Amino acid sequence: MLNLEWLRTFKAIYETGTLSAAAQQLFISQPGVSLHLNSLEAYTGYKLFDRAARKMVPTERGKILYNFVLDPLLKLENAEQLFHRTSKAERSTISVGMCFETFQYTLEEHVAQLPFNLIIRFGEYPQMQQDLDNGLLDLIITSQKGHQPNLEYKPFSKERIVLVAGAKTDISQLKQLLLSKNLPESEEWLKHQLWYSTAADMEHLKNFWVKNFGNHPDFKPNFIVPNMSSIIRCLSNGEGFSVVPDFLCRKEIEAGNIQLVWEGELHLENILHFGTRKKTIYAAEIKELEKLLIQKWV
Repeated sequence: MLNLEWLRTFKAIYETGTLSAAAQQLFISQPGVSLHLNSLEAYTGYKLFDRAARKMVPTERGKILYNFVLDPLLKLENAEQLFHRTSKAERSTISVGMCFETFQYTLEEHVAQLPFNLIIRFGEYPQMQQDLDNGLLDLIITSQKGHQPNLEYKPFSKERIVLVAGAKTDISQLKQLLLSKNLPESEEWLKHQLWYSTAADMEHLKNFWVKNFGNHPDFKPNFIVPNMSSIIRCLSNGEGFSVVPDFLCRKEIEAGNIQLVWEGELHLENILHFGTRKKTIYAAEIKELEKLLIQKWV
């Protein structure tokens, strides 16, 4: 299906002559402009511009398409001005990638007060890095650093991966085993307990297990739930175990609903980074978001 935004971007490139000028006119990133143009050319099956050093020169097919779409687009823009109620000031739109739990813990309560539009996308770290590089995201929060030359990463906090249990879980035997440094029997005892996990956080469990017991976990969790926040709610005032980032369960631990069982003989910690493109037109908005996130983690 032909995307209207591709045609808007095509018109902006045609009239401004460069990708960067079109990006500024449309208030989107330059990689986003390139992505729109590539998608339109793939859809039409024609090359619409010749890429010169400092100028995007329309091809004959590009000129024909411009003449066809110019009048309809101008009418749509006039209709938008007439019928769309806008705010007094233009608002930028920032797209941010992070995990669901990080959004709940940090930004959710601040969204209504932000002076710009915000789009939150959840996903796996490699996909978020790719979307950031392609201009579909403007900021990501990640514990993994990619290798794209267009991206840069700034560490701002860390999370510790810990073993937790529901408040009604009897951990007295495990505590004695851990106190006596009897890791083989501790591992065997834990294998026979009720476990909660998600499809995504199996990596936390695997890494914690390997770091402290020297083996991969050879059991399957009893309950697979949608996200780690669900794990915390299921464990609260209940029974069972899970391995989760410490920041997600601090309040429940303080309230006595969840027990912090063990931080591990060897601590497992992830460094959290802000990931951005090296060149962005949204530096001020990104800085404000970073400030909010840093305050929450302090």
